[in-house]
Amino acid sequence: ITHQLLSDAIHRGASDIHFEPYQQHFRVRFRIDGLLREIISLPNQLTDAITSCVKVLAHLDIAIKRMPQDGRLGFRSYLGFFKDCRVNTCPTIHGEKSVVRLLDANTEIRSIEQLGLNKKNQKIILDCIQKPQGLILVTGPTGSGKTITLYTLLNLLNQQHRNITTIEDPVEMQIEGINQTHINTKTGLTFSHTLRALLRQDPDVIMIGEIRDQETAEMAIRAAQTGHLVLSTLHTNSAPEAITRLCHMGIAPFHLCSALTLVIAQRLVRKLCVHCDKGCTYCTDGFQGRTGIFELMPMSETLKQLIVENASHITLGKQNQADGHDNLWRSALACVQNKLTSLGEIYRVVSNHA
Repeated sequence: ITHQLLSDAIHRGASDIHFEPYQQHFRVRFRIDGLLREIISLPNQLTDAITSCVKVLAHLDIAIKRMPQDGRLGFRSYLGFFKDCRVNTCPTIHGEKSVVRLLDANTEIRSIEQLGLNKKNQKIILDCIQKPQGLILVTGPTGSGKTITLYTLLNLLNQQHRNITTIEDPVEMQIEGINQTHINTKTGLTFSHTLRALLRQDPDVIMIGEIRDQETAEMAIRAAQTGHLVLSTLHTNSAPEAITRLCHMGIAPFHLCSALTLVIAQRLVRKLCVHCDKGCTYCTDGFQGRTGIFELMPMSETLKQLIVENASHITLGKQNQADGHDNLWRSALACVQNKLTSLGEIYRVVSNHA
């Protein structure tokens, strides 16, 4: 059963599998296009057998049931498709819940046109990544497509004359020609420790999977000020909030202004099925696939002055719009006008961040 479910998840394009024990049944859900969908409900007598199978595949200790565990597994579906997966188990009142994240290590990297950016925003990004130094941030909640965007930018930069290094947790896609490092906090190989070492490796471009603390933020700023192009991510709701988040981390506004080149905020919205609008053999509910919506904030002199003055994210956002750049809500409305998605979908994804 476990192998069948893993195969089905791969073939249906799921990003996560949830194995959930309850008092009366054992539920399995797939996250597809950002939404969880119940796939099957099984007798709860199968809880231990399925959980143990997942743990064995992930090289976890099946005897440990009262503590969370993390592991990895590689799985080939019955049609021959291979996926690298992260596994987490956690105790609940009815048994262990397991979540399997299916990574896209072998997925073809998207072109910048495939991300969903309009021509104007494509040009802004291409201009910024061609600069020899500076900090480019991609921000948004978990599952908003930040990693895909970073890999797309790295692929555009991946040329023989550049030394590109990455620090990731984990490495989700392997790119030929780029030196990728998987951090390991258990052995002390943290983002900041690895970044300190990689700065002695003569890098031209550095990608930091996520800025999680003040030390990593300070080192990223310093690297961007000293001749390196640095790409990284944050978890904020909008582009202006990425700036205030870094300031709250303890980054001096003056240093932030001298390093930061561009902030990209993004979300993923489901695309309307091109064959129907209610559900058909190509889709289940009128949607098929996802596309990105974006808010770009390139650093203008006016924005830099506001940052030095410790302006709020609301003030920064208004100035960015005055500079001619759409916020997430306006970008989402453009998708609706272009019949790429529905109004209900953008309310679901963007309504709290307009």
